[in-house]
Amino acid sequence: MPHIVFEKKELITTPSNKDGVDFKFIAKSYNFTQKNRKIEYRIALKHEDKDFLLSLKPKNDDFMIKADKVTRISPVTLVKNALNAYVNLNEANILFSNTNNLKLKNEIENKYLKDINYFVDEFNTDKEIQIEIGFGSGRHLLHQAKTNPNIQFIGLEIHYPSIEQLLKQLELQNITNVLVVNYDARLFMEFIESNKVGKIFVHFPVPWDKKPHRRIYSNEFVNEALRVLKVGGTLELRTDSRKYFDFCTEVLTNLPKGRITIDINKDLAVSSKYEDRWKKQGKNIYDVVLESLDEDENINLNFDFTFNFEIDFNKTLVTIPTKSIIEKNYFIHVEELYVIESSNNSGLVKITMGNFDRPVTKYLHVDNGNISYYQGNPLPTSSNISAHKKLKEILSKW
Repeated sequence: MPHIVFEKKELITTPSNKDGVDFKFIAKSYNFTQKNRKIEYRIALKHEDKDFLLSLKPKNDDFMIKADKVTRISPVTLVKNALNAYVNLNEANILFSNTNNLKLKNEIENKYLKDINYFVDEFNTDKEIQIEIGFGSGRHLLHQAKTNPNIQFIGLEIHYPSIEQLLKQLELQNITNVLVVNYDARLFMEFIESNKVGKIFVHFPVPWDKKPHRRIYSNEFVNEALRVLKVGGTLELRTDSRKYFDFCTEVLTNLPKGRITIDINKDLAVSSKYEDRWKKQGKNIYDVVLESLDEDENINLNFDFTFNFEIDFNKTLVTIPTKSIIEKNYFIHVEELYVIESSNNSGLVKITMGNFDRPVTKYLHVDNGNISYYQGNPLPTSSNISAHKKLKEILSKW
C-alpha cells in the first residue's frame, strides 16, 4: 500500500491544484462516541476524471497519508500521484515514502473479465444466456461454450486463480462467447433481466455443512433463478454431498412453482478430475434439475438513489443513530462522521449497509445540506434499495 510519512504541519488550503490533481475539500473526523479518538482527515480529490479520498492520520508526532480503503481506485499509480502531489503542495518534510519504488502487483486485464457495474449499466444481448456458478477449473464451462457458440455464457467465480486459468484458456482456444465476473452469485441474479436465461449450472458447490447460511441455495436464490429463467429454462445442481442434495431438494420441493427432476450417477459429456476421482471411489453423484414453467415480470434496475431534501448537518452529527439498524433483509451501520470546516452545513457520513453477506461501505457527501453518495450510487440490489429508503426516512427528520 503506497503511503508517505511526513512532519506534521498545517493542512493545505482547498480547493487547490498540483501536478494535475484537483484537491476539492478536507473533512475532519467528528467523535460521536464516548471514547477518546485521534483526529483524522479525509481529503477529497479528482485525478484523471476519477474521484477518490486520501486518508490523513497522526503517526506518533507526524502525519501519514495513504489511500482511503473505501474509495480506492485502480491503477494504483493514480493514488501514488495524488500522495506525491499533496506532500509537494504542502511543502512537507518527508520522513518515509514508498510511492516511487513500490512494486505493483499486476492487475488482471482481459476483454472477457467484467466487473459488476458492466452488468448493471451496459450488458445487453439478444442471445440466450447460460450461467455457470463457481466454474472452478472451467472444464465444463469451456465445453459448453465451444459446443454452443450462439449462446452467451457468463461464468461466476470468487477464486482468482480459477478466473486467471479460465481467461488464459479462453484466449488460447479463441472462445469469444464467455464473460467472467468475480461476484457473489446470490446477488448477481438481481442484475439479469427476467426470462432471459436458458440454463444455470451449479456444479459441486461447497456444501458449507457447518455454515449453512453461506450456501448458494436458499429460497431467495431459487426464486431469483426462476425469475431470470425463461419458460423451459433449468437450474441444474450437481453434487457429491448427500447432505447438500437433501437440503436443496427440501428447498425446491417447498416452492409453489417449477418442476423438479432428480438423477443419480448420470453421465455428462464432460466431467471434472474431482468427479472422476469420486466415481472411482464409488461415491454417488446427485443431480437435481428445476425447470421454470412460468414467465415472470421484468424488473427495473433504474432505481433512484437520490435524496430529494436538505438536512441540517450540525443536527445530524448529534442525532444520527450510533447503533446498527438491523432488518430482515438489510442493515445500516454508521461508521464515521466528518465535518468539512471550510463549507457551511457540509461533511461526510461513512456507512456500511445492504446485504448481510456482501455489505457495501459508502460515504454520504453532504454539501451545504444536499446529500449524495460520494463516488457513485450503490448497486441496485434489493437490500441496498431497502437500506437507502431507510436512510432517507432517518435523514429526512433533520
